[in-house]
Amino acid sequence: MRFTKQRMVAEISIYVYRNRDKLSDWQAVVIYPSRSIEQSNTITVRELLASGRIVRVYLDELGEIEELPIGVGLMVLTTLEGDEAKAQARRAIERAGGDRDIIEMISTIVVYKFSDLSREEVDAMLGIELQQTRVYQDAKADGEQILVLKQLTRKLGNISPEVRARVTSLTIEQLESLGEDLLDFTSIDNLEQWLSQN
Repeated sequence: MRFTKQRMVAEISIYVYRNRDKLSDWQAVVIYPSRSIEQSNTITVRELLASGRIVRVYLDELGEIEELPIGVGLMVLTTLEGDEAKAQARRAIERAGGDRDIIEMISTIVVYKFSDLSREEVDAMLGIELQQTRVYQDAKADGEQILVLKQLTRKLGNISPEVRARVTSLTIEQLESLGEDLLDFTSIDNLEQWLSQN
């Protein structure tokens, strides 16, 4: 069933009404995979469409996916099928430059497109290495946190919950650096100083 323009206007109106204290003005962007699925009967909403408050975007008319910003390219990727979807997903992964969030999003889009494949099969099909996935990175960060906290406790004794929380909020790169630097610590003051500088 198509999402009619009348329903779209009704939903926008409800949103604007519910948020009237926060909004002084509004504009909506409606994204269609292609012009062909847009409802053709616009008589009851023609003035609103003509006002420019509702901007319509057709993904198949935006140009070559490789030339689009990566975020827009990912929206276009959701409209592709079969081998074209696979090929464009691989190209998008190359363009992502190692950005784990974008790689994860690409993998998720392809998982939904190829629902008969597991996440691992999709990642293998796209050439995504285990080290690039968020699950792997999260597990690596958790392991690094546990190791550093154990080393700190062994070297400095009990650590307060506040300091422990500061340590667990560090990035994996900071944890790795702390893991090396803590070998020179002689007191909790050294750790506090390190945390304030990093």
